[in-house]
Amino acid sequence: MKKFFYAAAAALALCGMAGPDARAQAGVRVGPTADDVAAEAPAQPQPKRDEKPPAPNANDAKKEAKGSSSEKPRAAAKEQGKGRESAPLSNTTASTVAPALTNKPSSTSDAPPKSAGEPNVPVGSPVKTSAGAEGANDTAKGNNSQPAPPPNNNSMAPPPAPRPANATPANASPAAASPAAVVSPASIYRIGTGDVLDIRLLNAQDPRQNTLYTVVAGGVLDYPLLKDPLTVAGMTTDELSAQLIAELRHRNVYDKPQVRVGVREYASHAVLISGLVSDPGTKILRREAIPLYVVVAEAQPKPEAGRAVIISHATGKVINVDLNDAAGLNTLVMTGDVVTLTARPPEFYYVGGEVGAPGQKDFHSGITLTQALLASGGATRPEAARVRVLRAGPDGRLSPTEYNLREIENGGVPDPQLQPGDRIEVSGAPVKKK
Repeated sequence: MKKFFYAAAAALALCGMAGPDARAQAGVRVGPTADDVAAEAPAQPQPKRDEKPPAPNANDAKKEAKGSSSEKPRAAAKEQGKGRESAPLSNTTASTVAPALTNKPSSTSDAPPKSAGEPNVPVGSPVKTSAGAEGANDTAKGNNSQPAPPPNNNSMAPPPAPRPANATPANASPAAASPAAVVSPASIYRIGTGDVLDIRLLNAQDPRQNTLYTVVAGGVLDYPLLKDPLTVAGMTTDELSAQLIAELRHRNVYDKPQVRVGVREYASHAVLISGLVSDPGTKILRREAIPLYVVVAEAQPKPEAGRAVIISHATGKVINVDLNDAAGLNTLVMTGDVVTLTARPPEFYYVGGEVGAPGQKDFHSGITLTQALLASGGATRPEAARVRVLRAGPDGRLSPTEYNLREIENGGVPDPQLQPGDRIEVSGAPVKKK
């Protein structure tokens, strides 16, 4: 009997020690159960028939995304736990753990224990982080009948239209938008074969440095600081200076090279002048083009010279210029042109009608109508006031022009100038009214 009682007491003692551990394992409640939360949650009002559902809150969406991300590792841990074999439990422990294996959700939670004075918060309610967020949540609750405006997503905005390549900026000045001004050939000079250039490298202070270099055949310059000869024909001195600076910087000769280029002797641009001049021959040009009067003055024309004939090397055209014509003397002469000075050919005008000495008369540049009539003996009758001038056009057709001699003599109208080949008729018939 004593052995039986001892065995029963030992069994009871073992059951008493295992019971608290099982209850501690399966019966711990850290937070409220789902049933308690559902019972304490306030009843949500049913939405009306025409009422739109409230817009989702940005804080709710963030919290749900965070909760879903935190639940993934938990689900994986549960799947691993299912594969393990649970240790055998006593009847008391099994009865305690049995409610946890039912269809009802588990009452355990990882949340810290609530204080006694803290009210129950329904599951899924937004978290209030600050006063501004709290006011935003209250405003969203009060405006459930209106949908929230879509968030301003700048990334969805359409990109601005691309600017055309040739568009002018709105703040650009008119000078920048206008095309570059055309440079007159009389103001520039382009280097050519035979020119002697004065190239000074300002970084080097050696007084014995050679600065004169000749452009050889093919328009090539052999500069000692460059690896290869440089083609310079057709460049201006400013363009050659910029090219040399770029080449010296590329070869690391100087960090900031300073080069000045000039023309010491001009040899590549020339024109040929001949005829009634005292100093015929080749004349060197110091520009791409110069006016005709410069070449004529250097050649010293003879007194009988009255006309210049220019044969253009670029176009092959022949241009006749009267040396008494100031505008014609400004005609530009370019390299390769040939200029020949000749005597002025005899030119005439013709007078007929009621004049003292009709016939062919020598023409002189600048002669007027009244001068031509006086040179013809003047009008024979005082009433002869009608004068008609016939002039040939480019096509050879004559165009008549009538003048009132009395109005010209009284200063009412200007005295017209004549041209070579004009026909003058003086008559006593009344002048037609215009």
